[in-house]
Amino acid sequence: MIGTVLAASAALAAPVAGLLGHRRLKQLRNAELMRIDHPGGIDEQRFVRIGGIEQWISIRGEDLANPVLLEIHGGPGSSNSFFGPRTREWEKHFTVVRWDQRGAGRTLGRSGPEGQGELSVARLQEDAVEVTEYVRTRLGVERVVLTAYSFGSVIGLRLARRRPDLFSAYVGTDQNLHAGGRDRSAHHALLERLRTAGRRKELAALERLGTDPRTWTTEQYSTYARIAAMSEPHTADALKRVVMASLWFSPLHRLRDIGMLGKGMKLSAQLLPETVGYDDWADGTVFDLPFFVFQGDHDPYTPPALAQRFVADVQAPVKDFAVIPDAGHFAAFRHPDRFLELMLAKVRPVVADRPRVAAR
Repeated sequence: MIGTVLAASAALAAPVAGLLGHRRLKQLRNAELMRIDHPGGIDEQRFVRIGGIEQWISIRGEDLANPVLLEIHGGPGSSNSFFGPRTREWEKHFTVVRWDQRGAGRTLGRSGPEGQGELSVARLQEDAVEVTEYVRTRLGVERVVLTAYSFGSVIGLRLARRRPDLFSAYVGTDQNLHAGGRDRSAHHALLERLRTAGRRKELAALERLGTDPRTWTTEQYSTYARIAAMSEPHTADALKRVVMASLWFSPLHRLRDIGMLGKGMKLSAQLLPETVGYDDWADGTVFDLPFFVFQGDHDPYTPPALAQRFVADVQAPVKDFAVIPDAGHFAAFRHPDRFLELMLAKVRPVVADRPRVAAR
């Protein structure tokens, strides 16, 4: 859902971000920040054949003895690769694997929209399993920490249920939950925010959509996403100061890549209607692995109260829920230090002693 807002923002990034010379200077500084020269570390980016197409995978960390963290990015059709400078500290404690899914980022840029093949939630789940197997083989580990963001947590939750043998823990942030259409608390909260702020135009547009997202078109999802993002100050600020600034100053991304991000999210928006009838409670709340959710306390898309309610119903060997204060959506990237504190305090202790296997 958030992908549509970012797609519109990407088109505006160049004229508002400042001079190209300033951008280049910041990119050089970020490239220096991201340099990994530790003898036991890894800094590897390459295309790997996953699900029949070439898909981009990055593996970075200062010590290969650290637990491996595999990210499932959101959007749909976004990317986490441009957050590298903001999350540099994470790589001192985890080997961080970032993957541009089919229809997104450099994977989309490699073969274009016509070369992406089937684009569905089921196909992305199959790809994620293949990526996990590749990472296990490449790094010689038995399991990885599955960390899923926003729309990526739709995929991540299903992987955690069905393939706990691959993962040492599940961590959801901006955790997306579906209740078979029964819970509309986020929608009602958005209506109330608009009424309180006197934003009559947006309120009228939202009321025209109706309260049942199962009846919405892809364009109507886009309308909802745009209004919701701008209605919540923490999320609106994160879009500008965290998401778009990170993309603009990323040393890994050219101007063409910024445009590709918008194209990927526009292409991948077709996935949204597929998920609207999901019911995460009916699909099962028993997980055979440690289970964590860390949520922004002001998140307008994935409300912390709903996530907390789901975690309360979860049965898992270890489970925990925490809010990240002063954050909306994109909580982990708005406050990467606080997210890392939670990972070190709650997650790393239960995964650090997982055995490694010989590289295959």
